[in-house]
Amino acid sequence: MPQSRKPRTLSLNAFLHDTGHHEASWRHADSSVERVGDVTWIQEIAKKAEAAKLDAVFLADSPSFWGGGHRPHNQFEPITLLTALAAVTERIGLIATASTTFYEPYNLARLFASLDNISGGRAGWNIVTTFNEGAAHNFGLTGVPSNEERYGRADEFVNVVDRLWDSWEDDAIVADRASGVFLDTDKVHPIDHVGRYLRVKGPFNAPRSPQGRPVHVQAGSSNEGRAFAARHAEAIFTAHQTLEDAQAFYADIKSRASQLGRNADHVLVLPGISPFIGDTPAEAEELYRHFNSLTVPEYGIRQLETMAGVSLRHLELDEAVPLDVFGAAGDVLNNDRSRKQVVANIVQRDRPTLRELLHRLAGGRGHNVVHGTPTQIADTIQEWFEGGGADGFNVMPPLYPQLLDAFTEKVVPILQDRGLFRTEYEGSTLREHYGLPRPESVYAQREQALA
Repeated sequence: MPQSRKPRTLSLNAFLHDTGHHEASWRHADSSVERVGDVTWIQEIAKKAEAAKLDAVFLADSPSFWGGGHRPHNQFEPITLLTALAAVTERIGLIATASTTFYEPYNLARLFASLDNISGGRAGWNIVTTFNEGAAHNFGLTGVPSNEERYGRADEFVNVVDRLWDSWEDDAIVADRASGVFLDTDKVHPIDHVGRYLRVKGPFNAPRSPQGRPVHVQAGSSNEGRAFAARHAEAIFTAHQTLEDAQAFYADIKSRASQLGRNADHVLVLPGISPFIGDTPAEAEELYRHFNSLTVPEYGIRQLETMAGVSLRHLELDEAVPLDVFGAAGDVLNNDRSRKQVVANIVQRDRPTLRELLHRLAGGRGHNVVHGTPTQIADTIQEWFEGGGADGFNVMPPLYPQLLDAFTEKVVPILQDRGLFRTEYEGSTLREHYGLPRPESVYAQREQALA
């Protein structure tokens, strides 16, 4: 008798971000701004996320100085920090951002393989191409490469890294004391890669890590980003303001992956959600308004310029944002800069003033900011999950740790009671949490093909 399929459940990550995801979170009276840069504080947050059985913690990265002095700056390189978190946690996944534009494949392959081994199979690589001019200058480039070049290098880069991770067959280590043979060198393969952007001989200098390879995560929703994700991503972090937009993206990504012969169920779509949680709707609304009252308009305007690539400095704060300033960027399935499209949709749909737009972006930089009771937040999550808009969420608490606590202590139990989220971990690796298979090496696949 065929085995019944396991019910689909949510994936939930905690997106770590200094004092919280609201740009003014550090100014809140209850913020832990004095502990920014204290690794023990971040370890405490990771342990809270693990206690709630979340799938993973996630770290973004920008390898350059943000400029300005209106909020805290990143203190840690992500892979190093996640290694410190691995030492104090046992099950929760550990996802770090690293750019294919600035790293070299062999170096990055070693870093993530080490994290996967140290953590017992919990590593994920958020693959980005980075269009930040300041970062380019920090790595010896005169400017940011074009989209075509960045994604061309990224495609080649990921293929090279995967081949390096596969270059030891799973049974290459013999460890035969009697013969004195530790390694069957016939099962360790150079990759001899010579491509348009990269030249890497290989083989890798370590065996395959517990997951075979760390989970591939991707966080771009532009035209190039979608095509890249359909080829490589196993989880996609994305930003949407409405269920309708999320559904269109979700359907597009799943279709693209299927057309490439991939199992669409193994490509998870995880939008960002930044929840302001109160015991009553009025309390949640007041919390949201209070955080926005702490914002500094100059910082918000600079962030808007970075996200959307347009300047609105000529407008008064209480002047309506013109509809035509973003051009055709509002087309959710045809855009060259994903976050610009999100901002354009806000303007086209809600007709905000500049001040209102800045407040909309202050909480999540274009991700969905929601405010309500725990039940209302759970209802939104369930609606998107069951309505074809998400496989789970990248949770972005506006204030750490208080609003992570509110989410894990008040929202997560509701999701568990509804059968939408685990009550215990069933596996020990990030792949197991996400419901993803351990990939076979290319050499195992070849042997099967020849059999």
